[in-house]
Amino acid sequence: MTKKMVAVLLTVSMVTGLMGCGASSKNTLADQTSDTQEGSTQAQGNEEYTFGADKTFYSDEPVSYSMLFSDHENYPYKEDWLLWQAIEEKTNVTFDLTLVARTDYEDKKSALVNSGSAPYIIPKTYDEAPYVASGQIVPISDWVQYMPNYQKCVQDWGMEEDLKQKLKDDGKYYVLPGMWESQGGGYSMIIRKDIFDAAGVDVETLEKNWTWEEFYDALKQVKEYTGAPYVWSDQYQGSCALNLAAVEYGVKAGRSSDGGDWGLQNAVKFDWDKMEFSFVDTSDKFKEFLSFFHKMYTEGIVDSETYTQDIDAAREKFFRGESYVLTANYQQLSDMIKNEKMQDENASLYMVTPPGGPMGNLRTELSRLENGIMISQNALDELGEEGFIKMLRFVDWLWYSNEGQTLSLWGVEGTTYTVEDSKIVLNPDIYFNGINPDGTKKLNIDYGFGGGVFAYGGTEELRASKMTEEEKNFTERVNNNREPQKIDPPILANEDETEEMELIRVPLTDYINTMTLSFITGTADLDADWDEYVKNCESKGSTKYIEKANEIFSKTKSILGY
Repeated sequence: MTKKMVAVLLTVSMVTGLMGCGASSKNTLADQTSDTQEGSTQAQGNEEYTFGADKTFYSDEPVSYSMLFSDHENYPYKEDWLLWQAIEEKTNVTFDLTLVARTDYEDKKSALVNSGSAPYIIPKTYDEAPYVASGQIVPISDWVQYMPNYQKCVQDWGMEEDLKQKLKDDGKYYVLPGMWESQGGGYSMIIRKDIFDAAGVDVETLEKNWTWEEFYDALKQVKEYTGAPYVWSDQYQGSCALNLAAVEYGVKAGRSSDGGDWGLQNAVKFDWDKMEFSFVDTSDKFKEFLSFFHKMYTEGIVDSETYTQDIDAAREKFFRGESYVLTANYQQLSDMIKNEKMQDENASLYMVTPPGGPMGNLRTELSRLENGIMISQNALDELGEEGFIKMLRFVDWLWYSNEGQTLSLWGVEGTTYTVEDSKIVLNPDIYFNGINPDGTKKLNIDYGFGGGVFAYGGTEELRASKMTEEEKNFTERVNNNREPQKIDPPILANEDETEEMELIRVPLTDYINTMTLSFITGTADLDADWDEYVKNCESKGSTKYIEKANEIFSKTKSILGY
């Protein structure tokens, strides 16, 4: 389904300059710059436009670009959203949208790309890998030299190591990821602070440098105080919590029954001392990790239903006051408060700083990258090189300039928000992300701002602007008391190598996930059955997988700069 919007012109000042021509396939991640980063340029047909780092993109003539749009059921598309008008007035650009329900988005995207009929701009892309071999997606790293705001983000925030995660075996990347100046707070545990306080647990002091063992001690103290059959009944079949702890133990874990991979992935980590990959889920560290969660299970700290129950069951136990800990993100905490989910009106909710462990006090949130934008080969074929570069400079402004990011997130100054003491203040009658819970309008539903297609990435200040004071406090605690993880290099496998490794990875990690739960719940014995588990991993290809990973790393490490 296609919707076209009519352009509205806005006069902006033009800055003189020249446009660099041609795309290079020899750009580096950190140093892809054109000979001009701002100015006004004359494209085909005497069509001029303004662009530049921290300058508003504006086309003298109206222009429309086709785009795939993920239509979210919680804030469904409206043709009269202020979002569309605001973009038009700023840039003289409109969208020719292909609307797709969020639940069908991946299937429709795949069909359009593989049939060669994809729109020019394909946002909301989490995994671009399946589309690379089609030849229908532009290797965008060849063209980012023409995107001054993107380049500014990369250089100012030191994103080079992050962007290596997007490289393919040809040394290029095929998606423009959303980029944040710093990581968010991520997932952690929401606790009933009123209960912890009553049990004599000083959470705010302990959490500054506590370990998972000390978190266990705190939970045990709460159990003794309450006399409850369990303290923690978790959602996601415990997979999110397993991932949080796995980071601190130097292992990989966490995959829920619906297939959601919270951190198990390929059970591999990079050994920076040896400069090689290692299989960590047959290590002594993994055995120690499993032993810890087995202890939590057998001592009744964790509910026996945690690893099998659905999300709603876990949440209802927390809402009813039957459990006192729930792994979640801050948005879920905000929703609990806004919607008054807790049955005990005296309940005090608090998100703790995630515990550390044998590997140190590490941030559990690893990447500063978000989902991103693929650009269809159709855009280059149909617009021509100059028109294509012009479109990229519009994309650059909307998704990577502070002005564009602020517009996408907050809307129009004076209409949806004001600026007070250099801080964005949402109008009091508008609700968004826990801010103004009594607001009668919603920023995403009624205006189109703050949605998942446009609003991701930006400065620390922009990230903080959408947080409540409580969430800011949580993020500051994480920032002040946790160290960032070092990002493992990607395994730059080609198509054949990827297929070979996937044939090993899928059944191997399925087995690891099954045995993880068996060891935790005691249906498998960590002492009696451990050696057999290691042998079975080897028979399923763990050694072969590591050998292949290191072989690929050896031949591609120069691409990665090692």
